[in-house]
Amino acid sequence: MQRLKALVESKPFEQIIVALIIINAISLGLETVPAAMNVAGPVIRGLDRAILAIFVLELLARFAVYRADFFRNPWRIFDLIVVGIALVPSGGTFSVLRALRILRVMRLITVVPSLRRVIGGLLSALPGMGSIVLLLGLFFYVFSVMATKLFGSAFPQWFGSIAASAYSLFQIMTLESWSMGIVRPVMEAYPWAWAFFIPFILCTTFTVLNLVIGVIVSAMQREHEVEAASDRAALHDDQAAILEELGKLREEIRALRAERSLE
Repeated sequence: MQRLKALVESKPFEQIIVALIIINAISLGLETVPAAMNVAGPVIRGLDRAILAIFVLELLARFAVYRADFFRNPWRIFDLIVVGIALVPSGGTFSVLRALRILRVMRLITVVPSLRRVIGGLLSALPGMGSIVLLLGLFFYVFSVMATKLFGSAFPQWFGSIAASAYSLFQIMTLESWSMGIVRPVMEAYPWAWAFFIPFILCTTFTVLNLVIGVIVSAMQREHEVEAASDRAALHDDQAAILEELGKLREEIRALRAERSLE
């Protein structure tokens, strides 16, 4: 069992899994190309099944090594779910799951430490973003009601209801065709409309979204600092163990010298 544990935790093993994930991503992409399937369809499907079998064996090996501890690691549970989806029959009512096989590519997150740090930072930022999302929702509701009352009669396709206004304002917030597509046509009927849309853009695009980015960056920085502190603690423990071993060796050398001097 120790040999199996050393194998699944070794660097070459992880590199092989990463390579297989990338190859599987390419093969799943080729399945969407009719020309490729006409030329090498059986080979591509056979390669997909072979890689899936290797992933199943890998998970079985990890389960044999960690046993109950297997389910204490969220990344291993993620791997289990992703591979399990691929094992569900893709015919009949489960045909939609065939498209979900591409989720196997997401296993790169679990085997690449830098990607795990990024996802960890994003997840740790979620609690801090709650108040910002609430503030953004408040802005959207207020401006949607105002836009419906101000522009709904003249532009019902964009501002005929609160839902339509919210969607149009979301497009404006993303700055996608906001000027020529929506604002300038509205300004032809309401020349003062710029006084409504520009404050909305300033409050959402340039203020609230930058707050979201700031929270995410801060969370990722904390994640990096925690990992760096953990690495420093591990290095300190290793140094302490080495110094302890050196102290024992010195005591043994002194004891041997003392025995020789007595002889």
